[in-house]
Amino acid sequence: MQVTSSSAARPVGTLLVANRGEIALRVIRTAHRMGIRTVAVYSDADRDAPHVRAADEAVHLGPTPANASYLRVEGLLDAARRTGADAVHPGYGFLSERAEFAAAVVDAGLTFVGPSARVMEQMGRKDRAREIAVAAGVPVVPRAEPGEAVDFPLLVKAAAGGGGKGMRIVRTPGELDAAVAAARREAASAFGDDTLLLERYVERGRHVEVQVLADAHGHVVHLFERDCSAQRRHQKVLEEAPAPGLGEAARELLLSSAVALAREVGYENAGTVEFLVAGETGAEEVFFLEMNTRLQVEHPVTESVVTVAGAPLDLVELQLRVAAGEELPFTQEQVRCEGHAIEARVYAEDAFGGFLPQAGRATVVRWSPRARIDAALEPGAEVSTAYDPMLGKVIAEGPDREAARRSLVTALDDTAILGLTTNVGYLRALAASDAFRDHQVDTAWLDRNPEAVRPPEPELPMVLAAWALARGGDERGGTGPFDVADGWRLAGPPAPVTVELEHAGDRHVLEVGMDTVETPTGSHRVHAVATDVGVLRLEVDGRVHEACVATSRRQVQVAYRGHVLTFTRPDAFAAGRRTAVGDGTVTAPMPGTLLAVEVTAGQVVEEGQLLGVLEAMKMELALRAPFAGTVVEVGAAAGGQVALGATLFHVEPSGEPTG
Repeated sequence: MQVTSSSAARPVGTLLVANRGEIALRVIRTAHRMGIRTVAVYSDADRDAPHVRAADEAVHLGPTPANASYLRVEGLLDAARRTGADAVHPGYGFLSERAEFAAAVVDAGLTFVGPSARVMEQMGRKDRAREIAVAAGVPVVPRAEPGEAVDFPLLVKAAAGGGGKGMRIVRTPGELDAAVAAARREAASAFGDDTLLLERYVERGRHVEVQVLADAHGHVVHLFERDCSAQRRHQKVLEEAPAPGLGEAARELLLSSAVALAREVGYENAGTVEFLVAGETGAEEVFFLEMNTRLQVEHPVTESVVTVAGAPLDLVELQLRVAAGEELPFTQEQVRCEGHAIEARVYAEDAFGGFLPQAGRATVVRWSPRARIDAALEPGAEVSTAYDPMLGKVIAEGPDREAARRSLVTALDDTAILGLTTNVGYLRALAASDAFRDHQVDTAWLDRNPEAVRPPEPELPMVLAAWALARGGDERGGTGPFDVADGWRLAGPPAPVTVELEHAGDRHVLEVGMDTVETPTGSHRVHAVATDVGVLRLEVDGRVHEACVATSRRQVQVAYRGHVLTFTRPDAFAAGRRTAVGDGTVTAPMPGTLLAVEVTAGQVVEEGQLLGVLEAMKMELALRAPFAGTVVEVGAAAGGQVALGATLFHVEPSGEPTG
């Protein structure tokens, strides 16, 4: 690999954005504002995507799989040549931290909007980055060497890559070998490199990172810090700036260490230095984790609170100007941080079902008008598991943290996505929780407290669903007296309307009157409030509640406080209704690849025994026997693609016939 410095860059006239989704739109918007022509790239799946329509020109890369499209370096360089692009912005994800890609872009005579390939290669490896941090005087986590006597708990992590892949926490010596083997396998699959690091695991630590910016003229500045401690399985959920409850001595150490590290490695462009902070305010320990050599997903919270020379901050614009060889237009003394901002990452995942990635078509997409939205999801969009499941980001700000938190809760109340399972309700419940309000959430808090964030009880959404059915008709959209089930009679007061709904396996019969809704557990006084298209506002027991409600002949979907509750209408299709039973069938809970099959037909298994391993979005899911018995069917082979709900294994209970 030839390594070429990016410091000899030239002004950008046409920018190819080597990415998709919301980050591609984000970069395109800033480039257009700067008068830069833009080129989008797309796969088969993204032919109709918003970023394709937003760019001045778009080039098809190939089939849907990323390795045949967005990860194909030669295809990206060919697109740049064909469109006359003179610069490439990698966004984040895909090739954004691949030194080989940065080098290939520069070798092709183009400007790479990011650090040099040399720096990217050094900082992309956690072991080499650690050495550079030590040389710069930056505090690091104590390291353990294989074969040495070590103290537990330990953190086993991949030396290459990030995103929580190839990472395991080990609490006892007996767990170490299995954790190392699993981390090696995951690291090799995700990064093509199974080198691991063993470090002290810092309990109840906070993830605090510093945004840095450096030009080719020797200037390095920090843009203050962000707190990304709200994580599940090492994946960020909520991010905020500045970090709450941070002592001034710890903040100064973080900021100065980040700048020192960037200087030590000769960094150029935007980057983020990540730290682990442990201990009480005023007595914190600070440890270097890694450096991300790209724009971060959470960069909008920095843009929301940081000003430079009194002006708002646009990190993408600064990236482009630095890549063009310009000096930073401000000094460290001109950087200010005021107010507070919090970002919520919206994912296509089942947050209350193991955080499994989800696929489907978004029938309704409603983003909040009261927050900054960085998203590319629109009604009718098809979401697959071929790419990262992040759909967008909701960013709220305020004069202080509590104001920003309340604004975020409100914005997530506004947000509704139907037709596709998302984590919006989980985000709303977490942002509204006492633990997050009191900034008690460390990096492992969500994993330690899986029951702390729960969906709302179905009673109120069920009332809204019943009212919508009784008063709003169905998907025909009729408005006449025979289209609305309002109990109208030629003589006498309207009769109550009976609505039958099923939810979570339970059937509920509700009676909807003119100003009441009777449920199996109580009576509610209701009054209609002025509504917008697709939005139901209903006063229930003296309080106004708002929801996005979609009705059809078979079901009612209610998006309330971010959560989507689906109520089926058994009376609409009772004849064809079937009840699922625990018959030993193990189905695919998500579309993906069956990585391994550990049993054969006829094999006797114990309850909980591993049957196979399913992978989606580089996440492994163990499939286990529901009870002791005999495997009578293996429905797929290792390496094969499986659809959601596909039968993978069937186990007959012990003592029952197998034929």
